[in-house]
Amino acid sequence: MTDTGSLAAGAAPAGCPAHTGAVRLAGLEYQQTPSQLYRALRREHGAVAPVLLDGDIPAWLVLGYSELTYVTSHDELFARDSRRWNQWENIPTDWPLLPFVGYQPSVLFTEGEEHQRRAGVITQALEGIDQFELARDCEQIADRLIASFAGSGEAELMSAYAHALPMRAVVQMCGMPHSGTDTQQLVDDLRESLDAAEGDDPVAAYTRVGERIHQLVKEKRERPGPDITSRMLLHPAGLSDDEIVQDLISVIAAAQQPTANWICNTLRLLLTDERFALNVSGGRLSVGEALNEVLWLDTPTQNFIGRWAVRDTQLGGRLIRAGDCLVLGLAAANTDPQIWPDSHVGAENAAHLSFSNGEHRCPYPAPLLADVMARTAVETLLERLPDLVLAVEPEQLTWRPSIWMRGLTSLPVRFTPVVQ
Repeated sequence: MTDTGSLAAGAAPAGCPAHTGAVRLAGLEYQQTPSQLYRALRREHGAVAPVLLDGDIPAWLVLGYSELTYVTSHDELFARDSRRWNQWENIPTDWPLLPFVGYQPSVLFTEGEEHQRRAGVITQALEGIDQFELARDCEQIADRLIASFAGSGEAELMSAYAHALPMRAVVQMCGMPHSGTDTQQLVDDLRESLDAAEGDDPVAAYTRVGERIHQLVKEKRERPGPDITSRMLLHPAGLSDDEIVQDLISVIAAAQQPTANWICNTLRLLLTDERFALNVSGGRLSVGEALNEVLWLDTPTQNFIGRWAVRDTQLGGRLIRAGDCLVLGLAAANTDPQIWPDSHVGAENAAHLSFSNGEHRCPYPAPLLADVMARTAVETLLERLPDLVLAVEPEQLTWRPSIWMRGLTSLPVRFTPVVQ
């Protein structure tokens, strides 16, 4: 990880958001029912709220749909290079959010022409993926996973299916074996670095991720193949190995865990909401609606850190100082009552911010590929196990303790055993 001492940009200005009323983004209530916290923050602070990150580090949480759209559309005011942050002198070297904000030579932190160059390489590499072939591959992966538990009549779908399927699909797209100890360790380290549980060491996990991807890039430079890594290496932009490593980590991390949570959150909706119960067993019509509704109401990436103010400016009636950190409240913006005054989210509307917005949004065609993986996973499971039901009461399901990701701790189900 980056040495934060080399990033220090001076003391936090007097106007930083560590003032009375700042709310810690933590606690059981937030983890299980964040929508209640968003409503309370809106009532008290409006569309931009002062918050405290781990270690009581001050930041702003952008709650409003129009405000978040403004921030992500104005890179000249709210930029991605975290070296601008006015809090670096207060950040310890083992701060758990360092994998998010410690500056790396990654596409995530680039700006202007350099960002366009790097994002262009990723876009072209992803465009080389045939979506029909991806759907076929995902269906085959789904069948192998389902076969591993179909005979038992019960399963815990988070670990056995929802996380495993996109993991295998993504690493396969990047040119790694879709199974094996090495691959599983990579996925475990990605989870730990991006969504650490108590006792985890996210900084060490991120270091291991970088080492494994370095090895993959070295292998593909020697023996290129029909995969994302090789296409990035062969791109005329001529990215260095270190640049490709960083950008591959971004691609894999963005594709694996959010897609896994999208799958599981959709299955939860289908299995607990009676609006879908009449349709699921009879066809596929409601699966697309459920996938889209989840992006509005239980988006896999709740919050994203972030943007850093280039200069003093105003946002949502707040004075934002140069170097202040803004956390993008994607989930809060998606449920902004200004865009849903009747508290009804239309599943047919796709104007959500779950893939962010602006130049730094998920690069095309990444959202389409994620949709292929998620849709195939959900449809294949429901086709193979048509009488799938929850093994616990809906209120017994719990959300993982994270302010960043929205995903269940487990999704236990039962069904009629299938003899293979």
